[in-house]
Amino acid sequence: MITEEAPEVVPAPAPAAPEPPRPAARRRRAWDEVPRWQIYLPLSVYLLFTLIPFYWILLFALRPAGSTSLVPWPMTSDHFGKVWNERSFGVYFQNSVLVGVATLVMTTVVALAGGYALARFDFRLKRGFMLALLCTQFVPGALLLVPLFEIFANLRMVNSLASVVIAETVFQLPLSMILISGFIRNVPYSLEEAAWVDGCNRFTGFRIVVLPLLRPGLIAVGSFAFVHAWNHFLFALMFLSDQGKQTIPVGLNTLMSADSVDLGALAAGGIVAAVPVVIVFAFIQKWLITGFSAGAVKG
Repeated sequence: MITEEAPEVVPAPAPAAPEPPRPAARRRRAWDEVPRWQIYLPLSVYLLFTLIPFYWILLFALRPAGSTSLVPWPMTSDHFGKVWNERSFGVYFQNSVLVGVATLVMTTVVALAGGYALARFDFRLKRGFMLALLCTQFVPGALLLVPLFEIFANLRMVNSLASVVIAETVFQLPLSMILISGFIRNVPYSLEEAAWVDGCNRFTGFRIVVLPLLRPGLIAVGSFAFVHAWNHFLFALMFLSDQGKQTIPVGLNTLMSADSVDLGALAAGGIVAAVPVVIVFAFIQKWLITGFSAGAVKG
């Protein structure tokens, strides 16, 4: 009698235990995690290197004349009163504000129109024109003094704040136009086309649709134009001869003579010149960073 053998049951293999992480991979992950002190130590050294000159200026501006203390105590405001009243820094401050604001407005308006043309229209020699705009940034401002002075002399604009505003605007326009054209390219062209379909003309569509989206870029361009006009020394020195029309950088230069330098007054004048720029950047910091991010992304 033939009997069938029962098939042998093979037990299922037990699940393999997970392999422990390899030492090389563990070392690689530990290498990628940089310790905090390696980040904070260089930043602290850089911050210390940056803040020491500011503290030195505050020290000379706030401590009494003739003091050698490393701590501004007792503090005095005599140096600020001297530069503001005796050295006519109130007039210099007003002139610098007028030049800076006028340069900001003119640069932004003209660069907005030129940047829109570069971004939305195709014309012959467009690449060459943009290359020429870029190459103008390699020309130092000192080379423009003689031709600009001749032009302003023929127009009888020498010794007027308008000459400085025009010179600063001309100097800032090339880079501003390039930056604004980059911001406009990031705005989809379909948005303008949708506005045209709704009945808007080109100008109205640009004002309603595109212009609100360019706010960060306009703030970035305008702030740089204002700061450059506020700090620029050369144009104001060459085009303005009347002391009542000078700006703050030229006023700071009058505090230094061939024989002596009033360090307290010079430090106080430097603070008067720096505080408005710091306040402006503190208020527009968010918009400025947003503008740089928008200009860095290709649309």
